[in-house]
Amino acid sequence: ILYVKGHLPADEGLAVGVVGSRNASVYGLNVAEKFSGQLAELGITVVSGLARGFDAAAHRGCLRTVGQTVAVVGCGLSHIYPEQNIELFREIGQKGAVISEFSMAIPPIAANFPARNRIISGLSLAVLVVEASLKSGALLTSNFALEQGRDVFAVPGRIDQPNSQGVNQLIKQGAKLVT
Repeated sequence: ILYVKGHLPADEGLAVGVVGSRNASVYGLNVAEKFSGQLAELGITVVSGLARGFDAAAHRGCLRTVGQTVAVVGCGLSHIYPEQNIELFREIGQKGAVISEFSMAIPPIAANFPARNRIISGLSLAVLVVEASLKSGALLTSNFALEQGRDVFAVPGRIDQPNSQGVNQLIKQGAKLVT
């Protein structure tokens, strides 16, 4: 069962997951927002996780255009997490959809977030990883995408930055490099 606040896009097949680190660099946030806005302008739905950092930037980039976005959350829809994204949660609920597999009363607990990552990739034709450390949830999402037969794209990062190690490793392993 998936719980939905808002409305799902009419063409559910044209969607790309955009993911990255919660502890994002300014560069990474700008790239996530820019790519998401460009995808939305092409009529592609942006799917992300409503977390701090990249997820919020991806949703904002999409909402600044006429595009649609879907947020997959790791708690029930009666909980808005993180609290700093309350307004973003409301805007997505009006212009797109917030989705959860967890019943309304389930709070945000750490074990729920890996599960939501499989839904992000499952709703998407491909996953774009913008910035990720070697132990990032974004890499978990890319692994789910590969298991589900999805394409994985990665934005290369600086070799001296911990938040770039994961995306650079993805590229070495065959992810499609995006510039």
